Amino acid sequence: MAQDQDVIIIGAGSVGTPLAMSLAERGLKVLILEAAASPGQGQNKCAIGGVRATHSDPSKIKACMRSLEIFSTWRERHGDDIEWIRGGYAFPVYTERDEATLKDLLKVQRGLGLNIDWVGPERMRALILGIAEKDLRGGTFAPDDGSASPLLANTAFCRRAVKLGARFRFQESVEEILSERGAVQGVRTSRGSYGARWVVNAAGGQAAAVSELAGIPVPVRPDCHEAGITEAAERFFEPMVVDIRPGDKSKNYYFYQKGGGQIVFCLTPQPPLWGGDRRSTSEFLPEVSRRMISLMPSLADLRVRRTWRGLYPMTPDGFPIADFPAALKGYVLAVGMCGQGFMLGPGLGQTLAAHIAGTPSAEDREILAGFRLDRNFSGQEKLK
Repeated sequence: MAQDQDVIIIGAGSVGTPLAMSLAERGLKVLILEAAASPGQGQNKCAIGGVRATHSDPSKIKACMRSLEIFSTWRERHGDDIEWIRGGYAFPVYTERDEATLKDLLKVQRGLGLNIDWVGPERMRALILGIAEKDLRGGTFAPDDGSASPLLANTAFCRRAVKLGARFRFQESVEEILSERGAVQGVRTSRGSYGARWVVNAAGGQAAAVSELAGIPVPVRPDCHEAGITEAAERFFEPMVVDIRPGDKSKNYYFYQKGGGQIVFCLTPQPPLWGGDRRSTSEFLPEVSRRMISLMPSLADLRVRRTWRGLYPMTPDGFPIADFPAALKGYVLAVGMCGQGFMLGPGLGQTLAAHIAGTPSAEDREILAGFRLDRNFSGQEKLK
């Protein structure tokens, strides 16, 4: 088969689209195949838009620091308004145990150059006006973290990729990954066949099914999360607020105020809700409302405008899989983002593109070292 493309990417979402852009920037011929009618129509449009490098793992911190650089300078460099807000991420703390955990993580985070610090109760109250004061011990605050519009950002990345020569084909599902003598040859879709030296699986919630086409199983399965947005209110706080305390039916929750004044919020269900059911539930709003109002009573009078439900493609340990499996030369995994594909995508795209182009830096190698498929999945991400 003639290999008319250097790289075929399966999925035009939070990872596939910025990867296409990074590959095109390096002069590679890229074809992106997407089953939906336009980019970002899978889990990307379900994301609430948070972008943080405040993680517990070096690989995620380094990848997301790259993403922050891309998001925060996009309008200046390329002219598109992607609704970037540098509001920071705040993790308020109410228990001795959580204080010890976050202070311990500061050693890793600062050691990698992350701009983050522990702040006392007074500073936390100033950052989050109206926050519950009883037992507030302070918390961590990373001022360079922020938020952007997932759809605007994905569209901007797509536009730049096309400008640089990448080709997108929509409403075209991949039915077979073609190989010969242990090496990728291309793919067959619902509309035809395409040859390439590299095939990247960036299929989000469908990643496991796509990887079966390559004969390489991956431990990725979707977990359902719900989110919502309120009516607009006068702006009264800047950071993304993350409450890591467990609740009756949830592990944690987080929310922030958009530039237009709306509060966007999301909840991590406990136990997890496995599967692909995207229908909203009656349990979500009572649980998340109770928790948010207990933290910030001033939110009680805001009306919720809309809720939605998306999928977090989860791995057993909460870390992504970004790897080049030896069993099939030319096959690339960019899967299992665990609900953080939007914040990981641009930075991870740069890293994967450098490896595919054959010019990875030492840091590129370090980033992927933490995301290997053949790792031990017994550990757990501390700030999922």
